[in-house]
Amino acid sequence: MKKTYITTMPDHIGAFLRASECFSALGINITRVSYNKAVDSHTLFIDAEGSDEQLAEADKQLAEIGYLQNEKSSNSIVLLEFRLRDVPGSVTKILSLISEFNFNISYISSQENGSDYQLFKMGLFVDDPEKITEFIAMAEKLCRIRVIDYNHSEKVYDNSIFYNSFVSGLSETMGLSHEIKNDLLVNANLAMQVLDEQGLSPYKTFESISRFADLLAACRKNAFSPRISHHQITENTEVILIEPPCGSNTAIIKSMGQVLFIDSGYALYRDEMESIFRGIIDGFDSIEKKILLTHADVDHCGLLPIFDEVIASRETAECLRLEYENKNGYREQNPLHKPYINICKILTSYSPISPDKIKGLWGRDVGSDEPLTQVGFFSFGEMHFEVYEGKGGHLPGETVLIDYAHHVAFTGDIYINLKGLTAEQSEYNQYAPILMTSVDTDPKLCSIERSAILQRLGSGKWQIFGAHGYKKDYSVTIG
Repeated sequence: MKKTYITTMPDHIGAFLRASECFSALGINITRVSYNKAVDSHTLFIDAEGSDEQLAEADKQLAEIGYLQNEKSSNSIVLLEFRLRDVPGSVTKILSLISEFNFNISYISSQENGSDYQLFKMGLFVDDPEKITEFIAMAEKLCRIRVIDYNHSEKVYDNSIFYNSFVSGLSETMGLSHEIKNDLLVNANLAMQVLDEQGLSPYKTFESISRFADLLAACRKNAFSPRISHHQITENTEVILIEPPCGSNTAIIKSMGQVLFIDSGYALYRDEMESIFRGIIDGFDSIEKKILLTHADVDHCGLLPIFDEVIASRETAECLRLEYENKNGYREQNPLHKPYINICKILTSYSPISPDKIKGLWGRDVGSDEPLTQVGFFSFGEMHFEVYEGKGGHLPGETVLIDYAHHVAFTGDIYINLKGLTAEQSEYNQYAPILMTSVDTDPKLCSIERSAILQRLGSGKWQIFGAHGYKKDYSVTIG
């Protein structure tokens, strides 16, 4: 059994040794350690492997020596901005008041700005909320004060309780339960460690995660306003493209009285998307709901629980099965992608579906070396698609649909219309590459697959529906 310990280490020589001796004496193997004093001077993450009995005893011993985080602790950082006259000694009275309250200062920043005042920012370590209220009341008699939201400030002002404050801020932003806090905390640390080893600043990692969460939260409920466009294919067939600011598009094919969905976006927008579906599809709640997946990324699979049947390649079906069994899917099997994907699943309330719903129709020949292999056919209403499977440049199981009679292609994430992204979509799309190092499993291979799709198209005017951004109009002239 594996377990991640979030330990609160005393900042002195031999602290890690003491914890290590505890694990060693119990026969527990340490498989990962992460500590960055510049980020958090006390929090150390330890991945340990042992039996249930061994780990339970480790829990007990680490708690006895005070190394496990105390969820009941009321300690926090309060960041204040004091507007002080730019004259000698102006800060002395504030410092004296801080001393009277026995507050520790975790951060100070001030610089002249050409005016008669300086803005002094100070982070105060507070263990009693009532004391800070009294302090502010007294300090306001000396100067103007502004309380700054610690969790949304641009810099990390304290390095002793950063992780807890960071995760609490994310949870509040997304309206998440307290129970998921440790999972979020561990994966935020994993993301920092992975990217730190790639030479990226830890603070860039945390800033990106925070901004990603802010974008997800900003377009919920009444603020959810995807771009919706209608594209007539024939007299009896149309494609309706729904483009949320965050997450994948959802395409709806309405043909000869039938309805098929392609990809489904994030789980946290379920209520908003269902409301849109009801406005587009008569009797939505009572019809049999079918969806086809281009691949098994979390931003494409969020609404799968509302569908009766999921159509997918065998590789995609296998990835969904692994997730349902609480095992690593294809993204999580990539160490560079795993932290971001887990954070994404937590923030968006992702829930895997039962494999019983999945109809795996196609499978790539394992002996094929082609970047794009024709693996079958799929008909729906008036649409008749040739089905192609990529070699895994973006994600194993990736599927492309091409209707040569109507010049329509659905290309998933292998080919998207970058110039057709809204401003919100472009902003959202910049964070996954930072936190995953690349959105593609193999960027070079994905580029080859992208070219292979275009080479597969015959002459004429094509409508290409990627899984992000607007439809791409594409003309092919041969000869």
